[in-house]
Amino acid sequence: MKHILFIFMMASSIAACNSGDDSKKPDELMYDSTSNPFAKQSELPYHTIPFDKIKVSDFKPAFIEAIKLHNAEVAAIANNTAPATFENTFVAMEKSGVMLNRVDLAFNVLTGANTSDALQKVEEEMAPILAAHNDEIFLNEKLFQRVDTLYRQLTALHLNPEAARLVEVYHQKFIMAGAGLADSGKASLKKLNEEEATLSTRFSNQLLAAAKSAALTVDSKDALSGLSETEINAASQAAQKAGKPNSFQLAIINTTQQPALQSLTNRNTRQQLFEHSWLRAERNDSNDTRKTILRIAEIRIQKAKLLGFPNYAAWKLQDQMAQSPETVNRFLARLVPPSVKKAATEANAIIELIKQEKDTFSLQPWDWDFYSEKVRKAKYDMDEAQVKPYFVMDSVLENGVFFAAHALYGISFKERKDIPVYHDDVRVFEVFDNDGTAIALFYADYFKRDNKQGGAWMSNMVEQSGLFGTRPVIYNVCNFPKPVQGQPALISFDDVTTMFHEFGHALHGIFSSQQYPTLSGTSVARDFVEMPSQFNEHWALDTTVLRHYAKHYQTGEPIPEVLINRIKAAATFNQGYAFTEILAAANLDMQWHELTPEDAAIKDVDAFEKTALQKTGVDISYVPPRYRSSYFLHIWSNGYSAGYYAYTWADMLNHDAFDWFQTHGGLTRENGQRFRDMILSKGNSENLANMYRAFRGKDPDIRYLLKNRGLL
Repeated sequence: MKHILFIFMMASSIAACNSGDDSKKPDELMYDSTSNPFAKQSELPYHTIPFDKIKVSDFKPAFIEAIKLHNAEVAAIANNTAPATFENTFVAMEKSGVMLNRVDLAFNVLTGANTSDALQKVEEEMAPILAAHNDEIFLNEKLFQRVDTLYRQLTALHLNPEAARLVEVYHQKFIMAGAGLADSGKASLKKLNEEEATLSTRFSNQLLAAAKSAALTVDSKDALSGLSETEINAASQAAQKAGKPNSFQLAIINTTQQPALQSLTNRNTRQQLFEHSWLRAERNDSNDTRKTILRIAEIRIQKAKLLGFPNYAAWKLQDQMAQSPETVNRFLARLVPPSVKKAATEANAIIELIKQEKDTFSLQPWDWDFYSEKVRKAKYDMDEAQVKPYFVMDSVLENGVFFAAHALYGISFKERKDIPVYHDDVRVFEVFDNDGTAIALFYADYFKRDNKQGGAWMSNMVEQSGLFGTRPVIYNVCNFPKPVQGQPALISFDDVTTMFHEFGHALHGIFSSQQYPTLSGTSVARDFVEMPSQFNEHWALDTTVLRHYAKHYQTGEPIPEVLINRIKAAATFNQGYAFTEILAAANLDMQWHELTPEDAAIKDVDAFEKTALQKTGVDISYVPPRYRSSYFLHIWSNGYSAGYYAYTWADMLNHDAFDWFQTHGGLTRENGQRFRDMILSKGNSENLANMYRAFRGKDPDIRYLLKNRGLL
């Protein structure tokens, strides 16, 4: 997902940034406005990032210089003796920090998708500096007084709706950041924020290294029985690259369950792979994350208390659609019983199959994917190996994802080879509106790398803004297995769905049409931002779209109708398990962030995790949480703290919105244009509940989510 950066930052009190300091550090002396690529706006199309001109050594001096420039800009706003106006306060803040935003957006691309030891070192050094810089804005008394004065006069200002929304959003951010604290409280909060930023970055880097070192290496090809020859060859190449010739290596992806568990016939290998995943960050080595997250949790308890809230979740959820932990917990509690019940029914079918095969072992989590695939084959005559040859990644992108976007929104795509990229795997496309107007750039980076964070996400390289006259530059990142050279990239239907999902986020960014960057594109509440992406998943299964992209990689024949029907019939298969693992993770997140000062003495991450899952009814031996505490990147480093529920909340909105589409003709340009105009192009320019209600005509109904999951 999009990295959130408040571009209206303020001066930190770091000595190295002060003008007139005779003891400048070497990094600061390295900055040269004539050679540093961040000194001026990129001259590339769309002002996109000049990756061919950027060196790791450019980042730290550019950050330091950008902070120094921003200091002066924001100080001028805060110290302005003229009465506060919308222009000299809010518009001025929107216009500040341009260089800092430029550096940060480029840095986020590389640290997420193509990092290195050197980049990680800069990341850890800059995290507390940037946190302090951010605090100096939101804890600046003079600046807050200007913001608060205008907020209290909002009705009398007679602003247009987007401008009024900007005032409201800014004011809430200042309040949530602690602008109302006394000076002593602000000083304490700054220290906590700096430490949390440092630890969150450390967690991210520990986890990347932990996943890499946890890769499973086996010496025998027989141990990989069940995998395709292509997958085995890829495992052989991975082992050779890791300096382990005559071996085979399976990488660990970010989730608990691993893709190969569906196919591996050797139960011992399955168990080893699962345990390597389960224990990746709990090996009592330098990459063990448990001490890191215990301190992060403690810091968040302290911050909540300082800000006057009973727990961190109560503070964090103020600007979300749900607004309170109580609302989130009631929402999750409605979903757990039907989900667990269906998972139990699915487990019984697997247990019965194990008995039929004369095996005597009890069902374990490393067995689930393997045997559920057998059940699916038997029940739906559905074999992943049958359908995978029809899902060539490039065809899915161009003849599926792009085709659906054209059918709904009238946009088209043209690949560009003249724009520098940060890795050879990356492709770049220019996006054109239905009248031929060029509106955006889109970067696609789909293959897994050891130096890429796990999971899949979307973000911006350049943000859309009418104020700056900038058009959006968007990128999608995934972690699909890279095929052996010369072979097509065949992906699973789950991966197909991921491509559609992330492109839904991209559309939210591509269609943004806001004046102010703070409100642009995907800069919305966490429990709304996933709705456009989840909504876009539906088109992967639309018959027209599916037949257009799903073509056999050898024959070119479109996927047969019989396989389409099987895929659709199996759409709710295993949803008890799939939904329960998500709900387990969401409940685990909430439990961590509803801790109170009385709970701060927790010392055992695993014991807390087990108790938390038991408390919420999702401690099920054969259904592990999608993420354990020790590798839950979303909540410890990626901004989803007290917010992992957002995926499910947004899924409620998604299925409710799709019901509207189904009752109004489905995949049509008229429907797509309405969704674009009323949702995708709006950014955060309106109250999100009102925005959705205007599109749907009513509040969302949770029944459509339950129905789609097969839980009704």
